Amino acid sequence: MSIEGGDRLARDPLPLRGKSVVVSGVSRRAGIGYATACRLAAYGASVFCHHFSPHDEEQDWGGDDLEAVLEGVRSHLVDGARVADLHADLARPEAAERVVAAAAEEFGHLDALVCNQALSGSDGALGELSAADLDRHWAVDARASILLAQALAARHEAGRASSVVFLTSGQGLGPLPGEVAYAAAKAALAGVSTTIADQLADRGIRVNTVNPGPVDTGYLNDQMWREVEPMFPLGRFGRPDDPARLIAWLCTEEASWVTGQVINTEGGFGRWRGRGV
Repeated sequence: MSIEGGDRLARDPLPLRGKSVVVSGVSRRAGIGYATACRLAAYGASVFCHHFSPHDEEQDWGGDDLEAVLEGVRSHLVDGARVADLHADLARPEAAERVVAAAAEEFGHLDALVCNQALSGSDGALGELSAADLDRHWAVDARASILLAQALAARHEAGRASSVVFLTSGQGLGPLPGEVAYAAAKAALAGVSTTIADQLADRGIRVNTVNPGPVDTGYLNDQMWREVEPMFPLGRFGRPDDPARLIAWLCTEEASWVTGQVINTEGGFGRWRGRGV
């Protein structure tokens, strides 16, 4: 990376200018997908926002105004970059291909993909699960991300550096009580990252996976915070922009030597704290 007329070691303030990025799961202003899309736009990228608001409307936190979501991302655009979007249910096998195809048609080329979509609910502890519960989480949390990456790779232009970022969870660092289906699907992404990264490395496509840690996306209340506060040495819960900064960086050339990694960004979250240890 170089800065025109400046020190070659200086940081480019717009490291993604001229680039285009697909982000899945951009449907709520309180979410990680939205924070990531805003970061990418602020770094100069054109951003294709996938969303599926019916999922949010079924949750306790409810849906959001999609036009306000997209306008929020647009407010960070620079240098003539654009925002485009598509509504799609990634539980459907054909949806991932449709999302990437629409993004490629819109922008002409794709430089990065952030697989942020996730399914909430339809889960349980061992003894409470059905095959359908497991299949729903596999379809959205794991299969869709793999199919999105496959669709991006199929359109990759030779000689063009690209980046794929999967999102996992902290299932390898501690238990996720009552979320066996979600933990299983997210573990699959973390487990397959090195294999996919190895396959795509020769083509100039980097693949990394981010565990965003506990992030308040609109569900944290005062009582919950009091219960977990001792587990956070930095004195606060995660915010959507915390993982968004890492995810956006992984899409830049500064991360060109990083691939096949599962990276935790948890603010020192100590699961043992507050348990009398």
